[in-house]
Amino acid sequence: MSPNLESPVQTEMAVAIYKNSLGSGEYFGTNKSEGKLTGRRRVFVQTETGCVLGMDLDRSDNAHTVKRRLQIALNFPIEESSLTFGDMVLKNDLSAIRIDSPLLLTRNVFHRSSSTPCLSPTGRDMQQRDRSGPIEILGHSTRFAKTKQLVKEIVKAVNHGIDPLPVHSGLGGAYYFRNVRGESVAIVKPTDEEPFAPNNPKGFVGKALGQPGLKRSVRVGETGFREVAAYLLDYDHFANVPPTALVKITHSIFNVNDGVNGSNHQNKKLVSKIASLQQFMAHDFDASDHGTSSFPVSAVHRIGILDIRILNTDRHAGNLLVRKLDGFGEVELIPIDHGLCLPESLEDPYFEWMHWPQSSIPFSEDELEYIRNLDPARDSAMLRSELPMIRDACLRVLFLCTIFLKEAAARGLCLAEIGEMMSREFRAGEEEPSELEVICIEARRLTAEEMMSPKSRADTDELNFDIDYEDGEYEYANSKSAFEDFGFGSFNHFHGRTPLAKLDESVEEVESEGEEEEEQEKGLASVTALLRNPTVTALSVSLKNTSLGEKSKKFPKFFGGKDEGGYVGSSSSGHRSANEQLPASASFVKVADMNEEEWGLFLDKFQDLLNPAFAERKSLVFGQKQRQRLGTSCKF
Repeated sequence: MSPNLESPVQTEMAVAIYKNSLGSGEYFGTNKSEGKLTGRRRVFVQTETGCVLGMDLDRSDNAHTVKRRLQIALNFPIEESSLTFGDMVLKNDLSAIRIDSPLLLTRNVFHRSSSTPCLSPTGRDMQQRDRSGPIEILGHSTRFAKTKQLVKEIVKAVNHGIDPLPVHSGLGGAYYFRNVRGESVAIVKPTDEEPFAPNNPKGFVGKALGQPGLKRSVRVGETGFREVAAYLLDYDHFANVPPTALVKITHSIFNVNDGVNGSNHQNKKLVSKIASLQQFMAHDFDASDHGTSSFPVSAVHRIGILDIRILNTDRHAGNLLVRKLDGFGEVELIPIDHGLCLPESLEDPYFEWMHWPQSSIPFSEDELEYIRNLDPARDSAMLRSELPMIRDACLRVLFLCTIFLKEAAARGLCLAEIGEMMSREFRAGEEEPSELEVICIEARRLTAEEMMSPKSRADTDELNFDIDYEDGEYEYANSKSAFEDFGFGSFNHFHGRTPLAKLDESVEEVESEGEEEEEQEKGLASVTALLRNPTVTALSVSLKNTSLGEKSKKFPKFFGGKDEGGYVGSSSSGHRSANEQLPASASFVKVADMNEEEWGLFLDKFQDLLNPAFAERKSLVFGQKQRQRLGTSCKF
């Protein structure tokens, strides 16, 4: 069953566990008891409205006992509810849950209100109350040593009456936590205060945790673990990502809304949240306030390498902090705000560095060696171990982008060229898939043909592929193409439409549904014609017509005011609605609907197509001048 971003959670696992099709990399965690069922396990259960309760699980516990404890402690209704752990809906067996894992309890009611208040605990069963400390780190990675020190400083300051300060900029809730000297040492972003989340303090509410967010492939409440993933993937502090961890944190400053309009409670009480906690980095300004000519080439390259691996959809100048090192103009770059990385499907990234001159300089030998040593299978296993709630689709995107980076760098492409191949073009107001996406489309076509061949049919009884059609919207041709059978839908030209762009899409505003569909129809007209041509492959046509880096100003950049600390509250700032801040984009390729056999075959086809793609790219850009890319940069 394919993932459905419209529902808060998936009802089945898209992929059971990463197996050999991801490669041979292994990750042997830092906790000796990791993955083994111990007598008691500490977990943190979060409701879709943001309430959090820490509890210890026994071997005999099941989903019902967990729900019952939550009901007793928080007065939270558990009828018609589901307990989920990442992609998995938990039933009787809780053996998959790791120590310090966050679980999500959602209501299975289609028209439920996302503003149900978080009720105060009752005294009926004191044993079920959460008696944990003010801050608990979720996970036991050795790389959280710095975060543990920060936690000690923050707790000491709070005990001395030094309260955190809210970050007033941005669309989401964020808070500066301080030490006993009153200095900011960490920025905390609660997952239930993100844009659209139920406890957003700035009026951007309307969705439950787990539903599509500002980016449809990044769900509400799931930017926090992405911040942690970026830090964990930054091996040897290569790109200089500040120490980041997922925490369960309790304080009275956090926001809890009451009512459908998201109005704030006046009387502040202690409330627990799951949040990302990142070390506050002292700096002088951000990259938008400073000329880029002084930025070190190595720093730009290292940040770019990370952004490509994680498919960062929001690397703008405002989330690159700049710190002066001495009086001779030397500076250090510090990348922050990675909540919109690792989407669940291929997205249009935004790489601010792509039109900086440093990105056109070839990689150094040290950088090439770092890239060669990257192992996407090991990276996936590490994230699965450290962040067990991460979705399989995110890991597949990481896997694809890392392979793309490694192969491109090995064939002499520079950072700017790689970024260009991953970025979509807007021509005459029409969005076209990136070269990376076209390669994936062709790989899926070849995979489908092989899977549907007579030999494959003899080996496989049934292939299950999902595609959602609205009744009567499309006409079916007499004979289906391999794309149809593989989930790309019918490519007949009834009304000139194709469902390709509607994979993993959801319409967030009823009144804008017609406009969005019209946009997607126009943007995919050329792709539809390309895929229906039996004599010309999508790959060759795309590469033939590709030129470097120009996108029209289809969407303007929205920049808002920064907080005095230079950070923004987990989203764009300004005076526009959340939908205006980050326009929805089409999803040309999804990767979560393939089973293990299909995924392994797809990867083989994908890698086979890379050599001619890179050769074509090099021949096309020979002698061309790079042009500035204009995109949809937002401050997140």
